[in-house]
Amino acid sequence: MMRVAPIAVTAASLFLAGCGFQPLYGTLPSGSGAGQSLTHVYVEPIPERMGYELRNTLLDLFNADGSPADANYRLRLTLSGNEEAVVLQPNTAITRYNYTLSAHYELFRKGETNAAKSGDVTALSAYNVAAAPFLYATVTAQRDAQNRAANDIAERIRTEVAVYLRQVAEQTR
Repeated sequence: MMRVAPIAVTAASLFLAGCGFQPLYGTLPSGSGAGQSLTHVYVEPIPERMGYELRNTLLDLFNADGSPADANYRLRLTLSGNEEAVVLQPNTAITRYNYTLSAHYELFRKGETNAAKSGDVTALSAYNVAAAPFLYATVTAQRDAQNRAANDIAERIRTEVAVYLRQVAEQTR
């Protein structure tokens, strides 16, 4: 059984190489690629705390410095959040909330006003409400749920933008 695993991995590698599979963040023969292109995306500031968190996460994921000077693309986001009570106790006390964060993004090429790519991304996270003497725990749980939703949205936007940039890089080679 132990000899089958290396053979299967080798066969899968040869199959993937034969079908033209290339990793999303790999480098094209021209030297460019989605990973390198992401560093040239400027993420516009987003208002409020969740916008600040989302922008910083995107800058980290893009490996960008946040400067618009040498950016080839500009990413604009609008956010909206919503909380919904999902668990009620018999005494009508709310013990759990769902937090939904929605983002609409538009990616602009440098100097252009029409979006080259746009999309909508939604993330859901939940948190529990602590009993009365532990109200700060509820605030912390709420903030953690909001941060998790922002991180999820950032990851998904990075993937969508990277796929787009990869397609652009392949078309220009």
